[in-house]
Amino acid sequence: MQKKLVWAKEHKEWRLDQCKSVLWSDESKFEIFGSNHRVFVRRRKDHTDCLKCPPDYWSNRNRDACIPKEVDYLSFGEHLESHSLQLLDLTLLVIVVFIKYRNTPIVRANNLEISFLLLTSLTLSFIGTFTFIGEPSTCMCLLRQIVFGISFVLTISCILVKTLVVILAFTMSRPNQGVMKYFHPSHQRILVGFTTIIQLVICMGFLSSASSFTRKNREASTTKIIIECNRESELAFLVSFGYIGLLAVICFILAFLARNLPGSFNEAKFITFSLLVFVVVWVSFIPGYVSTSGKYVTAVEIFAILSSAAGLLACIFFPKCYIILLKPEKNSKKNLTSRPNLEK
Repeated sequence: MQKKLVWAKEHKEWRLDQCKSVLWSDESKFEIFGSNHRVFVRRRKDHTDCLKCPPDYWSNRNRDACIPKEVDYLSFGEHLESHSLQLLDLTLLVIVVFIKYRNTPIVRANNLEISFLLLTSLTLSFIGTFTFIGEPSTCMCLLRQIVFGISFVLTISCILVKTLVVILAFTMSRPNQGVMKYFHPSHQRILVGFTTIIQLVICMGFLSSASSFTRKNREASTTKIIIECNRESELAFLVSFGYIGLLAVICFILAFLARNLPGSFNEAKFITFSLLVFVVVWVSFIPGYVSTSGKYVTAVEIFAILSSAAGLLACIFFPKCYIILLKPEKNSKKNLTSRPNLEK
């Protein structure tokens, strides 16, 4: 106690914040819940004060020296990239099937060009998940938001066009006449391009206003520094997701209304189910995103991207591949254009 008094008299000019940085070697500090992320190192017995480690350092096991904190991020080798590769290979396999049977009725139905564009956007979505893995950098943080936003808007836009084509095709009074002449392929391309450009403007607007694209998260862990994209980049992710969600809701409503249209192969039914999977995945993503921290936020984003894109791929294209490969007798124009009970 006498040494403490002597030390206090010698440092009586110290400010309050300086005094708070001192921990006596004969005293202990325990925190049951939480942590203020302050680290102290013990000194030798003949010292009466403790040394506070800098923000990016931590005490060693003996608590007599400061060592750098471990830098952590979602890295390759945590099995997420293997799922991305598997889904990417599956998408490429579907593309190969569609190219080989591109002249068959079921592939050519509902705009062959839009179908291949949809497959391309799904491929881009799976490839884009690799930008979320590895040490974040300015380039990767920028690239991940643009790839995510553009690929998913392009995907939903293609599905929206497919839904409109199905509705218009089944509401015509006579073949080759009616409202379809006002929504031919050039108009479909314009719709896809317009919705995609809006997303591009949203991404560039938010990302251009960010001063830095990476930051050190010292709050998620006491012993580690989490390297992650900054809050402005995450806000751009959420705004992009909001725009995608708006398009998905519009598309889901249209597909739901068209689910009971006649026809032996009504694609609106599969679109409705695919969008239902898409919405469920992203709704469940919100509580997971809010309740996690550190690199696990990025893992939740990757999981949501893979799950929603895989749901769209399976629900829209697997039924067609099933008919092409296993039920070729149903892959005929007569079977696809038959409309039983249409006049009822």
